[in-house]
Amino acid sequence: MIRAVATRELPSANARRVAWIVAIGVDATQALLPIVFGAGVVPWEIALDLITMGVLTRLIGWHWAFLPTFAIELVPIVDLVPTWTAAVWFATRGKAIQGKP
Repeated sequence: MIRAVATRELPSANARRVAWIVAIGVDATQALLPIVFGAGVVPWEIALDLITMGVLTRLIGWHWAFLPTFAIELVPIVDLVPTWTAAVWFATRGKAIQGKP
């Protein structure tokens, strides 16, 4: 499951692109869910965060930024900050892209 960590492979350009799309989409969804459905969506947001962490780990490999991001997402109001997008930025910055885009 954590293939990129075990073999130290760099994520492909497509994997990086999909990770950005997932992170931005999840952050946008979590900003809109409480507005549309009220405060009753907290369990769904936690499940979405767990799924997001798993998907991003699968796409670009494990990065230390995923743990604090998940912890911050558990704090009400603060979870409106685009933390998954920031985590993907930290996880992919400065890495050479493997393969063609």
